[in-house]
Amino acid sequence: MTTFTKGAPVIVAEGLHKSYGETEAVLDLSFEARAGSVFALLGPNGAGKTTTINMLTTLLPIDRGRASVAGFDLAGKPDAVRQVIGLAGQAAAVDEKLTARENLDLFGRLYKIPKAERRARVEELIERFRMSDYADRTVGTYSGGQRRRLDVVASLIANPPALFLDEPTTGLDPRSRVELWDEIRGLADAGTAVLLTTQYLEEADRLADYILIMDEGRAVATGTAPELKDDLERDVLDVHFASEDDLERALTALEGFVSDYGTDPTVRQLTVPVAGGSANSLRLLRRIEDSGIPVVDFHYRRPTLDDVFLTHTYGAAV
Repeated sequence: MTTFTKGAPVIVAEGLHKSYGETEAVLDLSFEARAGSVFALLGPNGAGKTTTINMLTTLLPIDRGRASVAGFDLAGKPDAVRQVIGLAGQAAAVDEKLTARENLDLFGRLYKIPKAERRARVEELIERFRMSDYADRTVGTYSGGQRRRLDVVASLIANPPALFLDEPTTGLDPRSRVELWDEIRGLADAGTAVLLTTQYLEEADRLADYILIMDEGRAVATGTAPELKDDLERDVLDVHFASEDDLERALTALEGFVSDYGTDPTVRQLTVPVAGGSANSLRLLRRIEDSGIPVVDFHYRRPTLDDVFLTHTYGAAV
């Protein structure tokens, strides 16, 4: 399998378009995912993330634009592309009636790996990903974490330079999720170009070297996590109240003083973007206090990736 120098572009998309009838699922999408890095596609449900992965893995034709993986053009050499990619989609691809060892051997045969090499690779992956304890049990007996780990490991059987992971940790418990994060990060550090989609912003914040946020099929923000947070050019003030009534009174008191905010009535929290530093945060708190509304607690903080996501995908400020 071809190897790439760290930082070399492996997955390249240029002006991708995909429509379903009159519905435009992906519009003019361009990006590069590089060797030795994790590239995260973020966006709300229906933003076009899975459609993008399906195009780049030859599961869907590209309507307009072009793309290449490991130097192979998707339109001209789709069979070659399939030989240099690994894919773990949202639906499990493994056979529940087979063991992990048998599933991995089957995937190796699909990639036409010679028998001796295939057996060695299967054993290597079982050992590397700590699957020895259950490698000879049928998949139908696995926990969710074990099954999802096998799904990811199966996508690695041919040691691909490009790995596509569509929401790889959905449904996993926190411990299994963190373990899989470590494994994904290790694959990137070893030189693989990893492109993943995720609904967990903490996952993207921890793993991704570069992030593209999509909304309604378009790229609406790109950059590293720190760059995206800095681009908001503001900090955030979270204010907690004793009751929902106090929260509503605070909103009334701030009319004309703030135009953008978010609320979480379940924890009686008001979240306000604050430009200009902590001095403006203090002015906001004094206005609430001068209105006779008691503040239980407040937290002045830097923006999170959640703030970035909500700002760019829902037009909200927080």
